[in-house]
Amino acid sequence: MAYRTTNPYTGEVVKEFETATTEQIEAAIAGAHEAFLSWRETPLTERAALLQRAADELRANSHEYASILTLEMGKLIGEAEAEVELSAKILEYYAKFGASHLAPRYLPAEGFGDTDVALVNDPLGVLYAVEPWNFPFYQVVRISAPQLMAGNTIVLKHASNVPQSALAMAEMYKRAGAPEGLLNNVFASHDASETILADPRVRGVALTGSEGAGAAISSTAAKNLKKSTLELGGADAFVVLDDADVAKAAKWAAFGRHWNAGQVCVSSKRLIVDDSVYDEFLEAYRGHVAAFKAGDPFDASTTLAPLSSQQAADDLAAQVEKARADGATVEEIGAPVPEQGAFFRPTLISDIAAGSETAHTEFFGPVTQIYRAHGVEDAIIIANDTPYGLGGSVFSKDIARAQAVARRIDTGMVFINQPTGVKADVPFGGVKNSGFGHELIDLGILEFVNQKVVVVSDIDGSF
Repeated sequence: MAYRTTNPYTGEVVKEFETATTEQIEAAIAGAHEAFLSWRETPLTERAALLQRAADELRANSHEYASILTLEMGKLIGEAEAEVELSAKILEYYAKFGASHLAPRYLPAEGFGDTDVALVNDPLGVLYAVEPWNFPFYQVVRISAPQLMAGNTIVLKHASNVPQSALAMAEMYKRAGAPEGLLNNVFASHDASETILADPRVRGVALTGSEGAGAAISSTAAKNLKKSTLELGGADAFVVLDDADVAKAAKWAAFGRHWNAGQVCVSSKRLIVDDSVYDEFLEAYRGHVAAFKAGDPFDASTTLAPLSSQQAADDLAAQVEKARADGATVEEIGAPVPEQGAFFRPTLISDIAAGSETAHTEFFGPVTQIYRAHGVEDAIIIANDTPYGLGGSVFSKDIARAQAVARRIDTGMVFINQPTGVKADVPFGGVKNSGFGHELIDLGILEFVNQKVVVVSDIDGSF
């Protein structure tokens, strides 16, 4: 049985769900399409009101929703509550600003009046959302809030280890008063994506996940002439320049690498530190990491959660051993982690050869790569020596200097003097093997609309 809730802390299989049949998948698509036919005609004010009610629903029952996240993928209860609030903020953002993002744009075309050439935003139809386990609510809301506001409907295929999170998202919209079929969850197999994307009622796909999944889904979408957006892996550079506030940088680095147990696409995975402050930074960083306390993620005193599954921990261990075999130095930090649960002891990898497999690997968990940079130019070279380009950070007391360095890092997002952040009103997206397309603000809502040209003309005769 592919879909199951397994508590990462206890190893207990809590609940199992049958994989969707062909008939259930057809019903999910048909229901979403039927909902679209009326939802696209629903006034923007009513769509916005639904999103606001969904935000209110999350906030009113925050602990209930957060507990599902902690149970299924093991994140700290405080982090889970923060994810619930972030999801509510995204819903609220589109409730407030979605209509203005969808407003017609009038083009100053020669020979026409001020409002004769309009660019309008029409919904496409049913969208297929393929979402990962590391942020089970945020990822769903990040695609569904803007696209429901735009007038589209969603068929959701969530990760197989967070089925109750998927059901909770469908229930959230139902409690908010959504019409039947607006977001249809389906426990589909991987093979079912071929059938779903071949259906003419499905007009596009948004995927957040691995490079392999992204390549497979985008190629299937392209074969069926469907639009796709991809948010894939990342190996964010965390650049500490010679004039940085070292104490601040080390504290942020420990947080940026270990929140959500390091299972974040925009986690600060590669610390690139100028030689002049390297030793000072490393000593402070080790101290912060050693202070993390692994334990029950429902316990508020726990600061390091288990990984999402034992398989995830085993895969990470294999990556670390490969790095060791390839000549990198591997150091475990802090106290041994509990034997119960899918824990992984924080690990530091150094002496990594430029261009090596280790340098180009994404470690999805509490494993840090650290590099000694010899000046700004070297730091930029190291930062760009990766197949990924999602987020990144630059630390410097000279903001203009940090901004100049940020512009030279080949990535989708760079934050100055903090790790890559996730906000309701800041766009999200990457380049290179980290995918393509944007989510959030107006960029996200316009990914899956038909930007249709409507021209009014009183010209007589031929062109």
